[in-house]
Amino acid sequence: MTTYAHPKLQLPDALPAKTAVLIASGDSRLSANSLCWPTQQRVEHEAITALESLGWSVVRGSPERWSDAEPHGFVFSQAHGREVFENIHPDAPLVVVESVWQYSMHVVPGLVRHRGPILIIANWSGQWPGLVGALNLRGSLTKAGREHSLLWGEDFADPAFRAKLGQWCETGRIEHDLSHVRRFDVNSIGAAERNLGIDLAAAVERRPFIMGVFDEGCMGMFNAIIPDHLLHPAGAFKERLSQSTLFARMQRVPEAEARAAYDWILARGMKFDLGPGPEQLREEHVLEQCKMYIAALRLADKYGCDAIGIQYQLGLTETCVASDLVEGLLNCSERPPVKATEGPNAGKIIFDGRPLPHFNEVDECAGLDALVTDRVWRAMGMTPDNTLHDVRWSDTDRSGTTPYTPHGEWDGQIWVFEISGAVPPSHFAKGYADAIGYRQPAMYFAPGGSGICGMSRPGEIVWSRVYVDGRAGGAKGGPAPGALCMDLGRGTALALPESEMRRRWESTTRQWPIMNAVLHGVSRDQLMAKHQSNHIQVVYAPDAASADRAMAAKAAMAHGLGIRVNLCGI
Repeated sequence: MTTYAHPKLQLPDALPAKTAVLIASGDSRLSANSLCWPTQQRVEHEAITALESLGWSVVRGSPERWSDAEPHGFVFSQAHGREVFENIHPDAPLVVVESVWQYSMHVVPGLVRHRGPILIIANWSGQWPGLVGALNLRGSLTKAGREHSLLWGEDFADPAFRAKLGQWCETGRIEHDLSHVRRFDVNSIGAAERNLGIDLAAAVERRPFIMGVFDEGCMGMFNAIIPDHLLHPAGAFKERLSQSTLFARMQRVPEAEARAAYDWILARGMKFDLGPGPEQLREEHVLEQCKMYIAALRLADKYGCDAIGIQYQLGLTETCVASDLVEGLLNCSERPPVKATEGPNAGKIIFDGRPLPHFNEVDECAGLDALVTDRVWRAMGMTPDNTLHDVRWSDTDRSGTTPYTPHGEWDGQIWVFEISGAVPPSHFAKGYADAIGYRQPAMYFAPGGSGICGMSRPGEIVWSRVYVDGRAGGAKGGPAPGALCMDLGRGTALALPESEMRRRWESTTRQWPIMNAVLHGVSRDQLMAKHQSNHIQVVYAPDAASADRAMAAKAAMAHGLGIRVNLCGI
């Protein structure tokens, strides 16, 4: 008789009625988790108080201090998340409280297998990117097809917040206002824009996009990876590249070439906040970034890429300076010229007079969006420079001088869209002359490096987000699960007084570029109710009429590529 060692399969104890388990997904970096933990404790206390006011009890899914090595209560790795969820009953109501940036990979394996209702709660603050983290987790669960609810608020004692929380306590779900969303009808737009979009999509069917992906999965952003079975029908294919190749090619760039690129940037008026100390930006940081910029262009040319995405975190972050200056330069039509050194284009300037679209943090959804924008804007004779931003925070204009005429009803909220990199200097009023390079925060970028800081100029914008909805049917009627979708709308970027800008930068991350934007016909809470990512894509148009036409053509092209398009607020 053979004896086998069977595993012991025993569920954790079930919880009493009206008891929720609370967890918090955090960063993978101890520096960030340690610094942000006091804020997280305060927000958790407010969330627990709100639940207790509704007659519920709360237990924490992991200790508030995990160990001497990890002296905080965040879930800090995928392996740690596995350990935490192993001790949570699969039917327990689960509340994920987020006040900081978090890596969704830490908790997605547990959340997608969890059977009980899931609620993500986010505070409303610009201090740490908690809204960004919550939206990323929300988009990741949507991609995975896992039902969940999201709730946010400045004051968890507010009656409206507690009414929504009570809805989840009673039903396991929260219903939000989505009246601003309608499905795009290609026949509802002008013939010129419809035909342009259809023809551009047909051209991609004939000659598909190649997206150069320098390693996938940046910062645990599960929502940022488009599965091949959904990407290919949309006319895009990945050239999977390694960041080690990029780093190796950086070493081959001559010092003189890097210096020439740096001098070109300085001649256009960009300033760098240089200093001698280890926590300051140094000239050698910028020169190393110039080498990365040159190497990235040459690799894109070598592999025929139409766009590229550099992961950096947590890959290159251990080997070289930040990629953010590089990303902003690539997304700009006017940038230091770089010649190809091999292949059929040897001796020619790479993407001369055009951006090489770069999708920050290897967000492939942003990359596909950027490519569609680039094709439409160039076909219409407009500057195609576009970028993603974090949906960082919003607030009213405390100076009371907002230069904005509302498009319909407006809740007075002005969004702070902010990202560490990728913003082209052409988004600033005076271009490079309005750009300042600060040393990236050591908490996130230990080796240093510059970003491109500035305030995006006032003007008309089109905003959008491509995302994967795992709850929908297959791509173009196919059997595979999930669908590629796009939310699309119009907005206005605003110039605010210096005192208000200073307040907003000091309330968020002062080293990073900001766009202050109002989204037409979309309130703060409506965007939060629908948006399926931590990122939002933005591009300028010369005027309102041009923006309207370009948005229509973009919707038509996306529709022609098989993407399900939703118009928001229009």
